[in-house]
Amino acid sequence: MKKLKKLVIATGLLLSMSAFTGVTQSEATSNHKVQSGETYWKIATNYGVPVTSLMKANNAKNSLLYAGSNLVIPNATISAADKELMARLVRAEAVGEPYAGKVAVATVILNRVASPDFPNSVREVVYQISNGHYAFTPVQNGQINQPADAASKQAVNEALAFQGQGNGSLFFYNPNTAVSQWIFSRETTVTIGNHRFAK
Repeated sequence: MKKLKKLVIATGLLLSMSAFTGVTQSEATSNHKVQSGETYWKIATNYGVPVTSLMKANNAKNSLLYAGSNLVIPNATISAADKELMARLVRAEAVGEPYAGKVAVATVILNRVASPDFPNSVREVVYQISNGHYAFTPVQNGQINQPADAASKQAVNEALAFQGQGNGSLFFYNPNTAVSQWIFSRETTVTIGNHRFAK
């Protein structure tokens, strides 16, 4: 009974201390020891965090890194489950497309989350229904349920590292198969493989 009482008191003290500091487990960050040849870009891509956030978290004034130094890695901007969902959609939408096209598809999802014109979570963007149809064909035909490949997972991490930069693409389509005339009215940002990206 004494042990139980001590445990309850110790737990109470720990909870009080965390409430006092205002730091929760979800706000905790991790550290990374810089290896020779690494760049902020490579590290951000590895962890799936925006390179701008990584540099800001480390008060970086330039892109110089020194092997052996420690970097603070900020929390990921999306959950592991959302990353997996994005990777499955990227695989389904961009199978057979160049790697850059996979990154661009992932970037469209992130741009939609950031846009006031679309839902504000990855899950809501992926499963959005507009005019009675899913926004992404693989959700409609079930291809979203197939496992993601390694390239699609890496493309999601690269899109996350690139987040907040780029040309703001919100749409992509194959001009050879698209039937909506509206999509052709959108400003083209880039063409990669069979996909035309637009905003």
